Amino acid sequence: MKRGPLKSPPFAESVSEGDIKWQKKTGDYVKEDEVIAEIETDKTSIPIPAPVAGILGDFLVPEGGKVTAGINLCRIKIAGATAQQPSKPVAAASPPPPPPSKQAPTPSPIPKAAPPPPALPGQPLASPSPPPPPPPPPSSNGGLAAPSSEGSREEKRVKMSRMRLRIAQRLKDAQNTNAMLTTFNEIDMSNVIEMRNKYKDEFQKKHGYKLGFMSPFVRAAAFALQDQPIVNAVIDGSEVVYREYIDISVAVATPKGLVVPVIRDVQGMNYAAIEKAINDVGEKARTGTLAIEDMDGGTFTISNGGVFGSMFGTPIINPPQSAILGMHAIIDRPVAIKGKVEIRPMMYVALTYDHRLIDGREAVLFLRKIKSAVEDPTVLLLDV
Repeated sequence: MKRGPLKSPPFAESVSEGDIKWQKKTGDYVKEDEVIAEIETDKTSIPIPAPVAGILGDFLVPEGGKVTAGINLCRIKIAGATAQQPSKPVAAASPPPPPPSKQAPTPSPIPKAAPPPPALPGQPLASPSPPPPPPPPPSSNGGLAAPSSEGSREEKRVKMSRMRLRIAQRLKDAQNTNAMLTTFNEIDMSNVIEMRNKYKDEFQKKHGYKLGFMSPFVRAAAFALQDQPIVNAVIDGSEVVYREYIDISVAVATPKGLVVPVIRDVQGMNYAAIEKAINDVGEKARTGTLAIEDMDGGTFTISNGGVFGSMFGTPIINPPQSAILGMHAIIDRPVAIKGKVEIRPMMYVALTYDHRLIDGREAVLFLRKIKSAVEDPTVLLLDV
């Protein structure tokens, strides 16, 4: 068998190192392209597939060790042309029973306790009384019931992942850097729900994916960003950088942490193109195949806490952006419509913005523009 080293892959420019998590053990047989480890970086996890089929040798980097691009991770014993994956061992036949030994017959067991003496005449037979229970120990909690011994009060410490550490650092940096202020509004989702219910089957049949609620908000946000370009800008030192393009980051919760893949050039997209882009990045996030390039950049972020039932919240800016839109749950509430009380599906929305750059007037007008574009998509067609 030949031995070949397995090297770590090249990283993106914004990533210098990561921590390795082995998914196989030394001596395991692996197939070609089977994932044997993951390198967890600040932004994503990079799967490490086996380049060839073989048996894993010694690990050159321990579990949780730091990894840079191009270093040797482990060795793989490459089998020859006739080598195959080791088959399951055949269960050995059970040995024949030993011949009967010519020992003396086993005597009957001796009783552990002597039989009780016969009762004297005139006395009734009585069974021995059990010993009295021991007295309860003195209580040290003033007579209260002792806590149940079934629950565990142990503690354990788990090392934070690189992604979680990076998320914590970025969120705290956002609080320390930005002068964050949040403004709120509410959106009547009646028209969006009616449109979705009317066309969702035809939409899915034609495009191959579902029509959700994110595309109206992403399209409305792009429309509002064009109306208020200061929200799409960012402070860089003593200068303000205005971006002529609109790249919207969509926050996606994964088991390993929050990731924000970017949908680029949204200003030229319709609902179908936005839904396709969201579906693509969402699938990558769920399968752990997001690349660093999928999350770089972004000029504005949308976070949908409503999928978890959140009714109200104040999102934190995703640096180096200047604002973030928070969506929340759709809840039927009584509202006043032309002087009458009606039950409508309503959603609270929140816009957190950097008050160093964006004034309250621009922030409120921006959120009102999103409200009008979601409640009545005709606004997008007429550009009003």
